[in-house]
Amino acid sequence: MSETIRTQVAIIGAGPAGLMLAHLLQRSGIELVILESRSRDYVESRVRAGVLEHGTSELLRETGVGERMRREGLVHRGIALRFNDRSVRIDFPDLTDGKTVTVYGQQEVVKDLIAARLATGAPILFECAAVAIDAGDEPSVRYRDAGGAEHVVRADFIGGCDGFHGVSRHSIPKETLKIFERAYPFGWLGIMSETPPVGDVIYARHERGFALASLRNPNLSRYYIQCGLDTEIADWPDDRFWDELKRRFPDDIGRKIVTGPSIEKSIAPLRSFVAEPLRYGRLFLAGDAAHIVPPTGAKGLNLAISDVFYLQRALAAHFANGDDRYLERYSDMALRRVWAAERFSWWLTKLLHVFPDDDAFETRIKLSEFDHLHRSKHARAMVAEQYAGLPFED
Repeated sequence: MSETIRTQVAIIGAGPAGLMLAHLLQRSGIELVILESRSRDYVESRVRAGVLEHGTSELLRETGVGERMRREGLVHRGIALRFNDRSVRIDFPDLTDGKTVTVYGQQEVVKDLIAARLATGAPILFECAAVAIDAGDEPSVRYRDAGGAEHVVRADFIGGCDGFHGVSRHSIPKETLKIFERAYPFGWLGIMSETPPVGDVIYARHERGFALASLRNPNLSRYYIQCGLDTEIADWPDDRFWDELKRRFPDDIGRKIVTGPSIEKSIAPLRSFVAEPLRYGRLFLAGDAAHIVPPTGAKGLNLAISDVFYLQRALAAHFANGDDRYLERYSDMALRRVWAAERFSWWLTKLLHVFPDDDAFETRIKLSEFDHLHRSKHARAMVAEQYAGLPFED
């Protein structure tokens, strides 16, 4: 028999956006239901990026879900950019009045938020897939549970946090939604290995393509190389990957790379995507349901957190005193930050990757831009400010 649930906010998706929105709303005393199509094990094991902006890590700490991040996360004071024989260090504290970033896997943030939610006795409806949304005056979400039975959640508002392929964005009429998109002519081939990292997060541009050295903890390294869209993982055994990775870094970095068996290997295409507006009736989009950024700028998770920071503030004001000013401004306010991140990620991607149509002129322009970063503290400050994270709007 179908069941109807009544609540104040229905949240679709138990990724970072949905879980953080739920956490913030719960702290404001707002009733909510979370629907997630996948199992808890699947959600907690999805390996994603994990560079947290200063504002993201502060928000996690301030709202009581940052203790494990404080213990286990790695605080980074900067990144290194390498362009052939040139090197630029982006020192975050020096260039941003003391800000840093924290390396802490997205799946770890998800685990912390799930644990915090369940510790209160409030459930998350896993393996419950939203199949239809009504965003009108009487909002509702129809969902199907693991047994195939259909149920309905009736709410005052709906938070669409179900990712790029979810039902939320697709519930908005095509004539209402504007799509802005840029597909890049390459992807990232990445591996994870239980080996000591080289130290800093290092971005490198080489004539053979982009490379990135990153990490998850002191004995878990994450590396990426630019690859063609037709690349097959089966064609890249570990030895071939390590050889190519070392070729793309200067010798002083290549010698530091400790190789070992990969424990995870994947290929990710790069794209920029924004849907506008982020509101349709009583449905509000947040996170990957609304926008995708190339991973070069480390912005995906952080944009999800900033979206729900704005959305929670808006919903809290509505339920507290009927003040809808933030609700009316949510889309415009969130999109300003989204487009700032899109621009930064696009710029960094353009600077550090080899595009098929790059000629000698384009290469010289990129080299000159890199030299400008080396010479100008103001230029480095621009990078540091955006990488470490722009402040939230009042």
